Amino acid sequence: GTSSHKTRIEKTMALSEENIDLKALRELCFSGIPFEGGIRALCWKILLNYLPPDQTLWDSFLKKQREVYSQFLKEMIIQPGIAKANLGLSREDVTMEDHPLNPNPDSRWNTYFKDNEVLLQIDKDVRRLYPDMAFFQRPTDYPCQLILDPQNDYETLRRRVEQTTLKAQTVNRNRSGVTNVSSPGKALNLYPSNEYEVLPNGSEAHWEVVERILFIYAKLNPGIAYVQGMNEIVGPIYYTFATDPNDQWKEHAEADTFFCFTNLMSENRDNFIKSLDDSQCGITYKMESVYSMLKDKDMELYLKLQEQNIKPQYFTFRWLTLLLSQEFLLPDVIRIWDTLFSDQDRFHFLILVCCAMLILIRDHLLAGDFTINMRLLQDYPISDVHTILTKAKELQDNS
Repeated sequence: GTSSHKTRIEKTMALSEENIDLKALRELCFSGIPFEGGIRALCWKILLNYLPPDQTLWDSFLKKQREVYSQFLKEMIIQPGIAKANLGLSREDVTMEDHPLNPNPDSRWNTYFKDNEVLLQIDKDVRRLYPDMAFFQRPTDYPCQLILDPQNDYETLRRRVEQTTLKAQTVNRNRSGVTNVSSPGKALNLYPSNEYEVLPNGSEAHWEVVERILFIYAKLNPGIAYVQGMNEIVGPIYYTFATDPNDQWKEHAEADTFFCFTNLMSENRDNFIKSLDDSQCGITYKMESVYSMLKDKDMELYLKLQEQNIKPQYFTFRWLTLLLSQEFLLPDVIRIWDTLFSDQDRFHFLILVCCAMLILIRDHLLAGDFTINMRLLQDYPISDVHTILTKAKELQDNS
């Protein structure tokens, strides 16, 4: 039963007093990790290569990482925000060099405004995270003191989003000379006001924390910056860490999520970068792999999809890039991720899972036409992830 499984995982962690046996841990976590006692959050931190296997190093390591993250916040959010806030106070002593309207592309304001485009895209996406769950709209128990310190008079991300949206409206209005009929307040009320109350000063919603993580990631990784869908990858990690029953872990959910997300993205980022598409690690290769595996396991179904001209990129792009986060409810996504993160070659197992998903609905697919089948694949009918993982494991064992 689950309780014995839980004890086994706890033993594996404790067994090795100092050094965790990663191989044993992976094997246990593969069949699901219990949430109780914060075991899942802890295992993910190990499986995503954030925490070192040597437990004696944890305290000093975590202290250092969390300080590094605070430093990122200071450099990338607070300092630019202070500069922007000061600008309003003393127009006359702003040198031309640093004037926001300076057309010089190297002016730091140029970066600031470019960042705003990224920020608005992130903002739009994180406000929509798991709309069927209240969690992301709720205030966090541990708002970031550094960010919310009333002594810091600076432009917060929240303020930046509001300002940028306002500015965009004004520009549109001036451009047309007349106020566009559909525009009054539209950009401002991108979201029905009652639905997304902005929380009072001093508190912040979980989605705002996620926004900050993605913004910092974008600043540190200009080669990829932010691509839509990253919000779906960071969401389940943050949720898992921010609901950790142990307060001393939960308090640092933001920094820990940032580093685990960064590690996961370093393995998954090729899926988000179009230019890497032709390489073996690119997404095109992975999509093709789903079909070549299907061909190997179920020739009849493979031929049917070929004959209907249902190409793997029509549906596996989303499955693979977003690690199935869009196909199932959050608790089920988290359960699938237990297994994916435990797999040494985690993205190979993902291909097995995709293949299993096809084989499990083979009768429907063999009977359906193009339209019916596309609908099935866009809105996958089976919600029991246990069945899917069992089937994927079976395919793995028979290969």
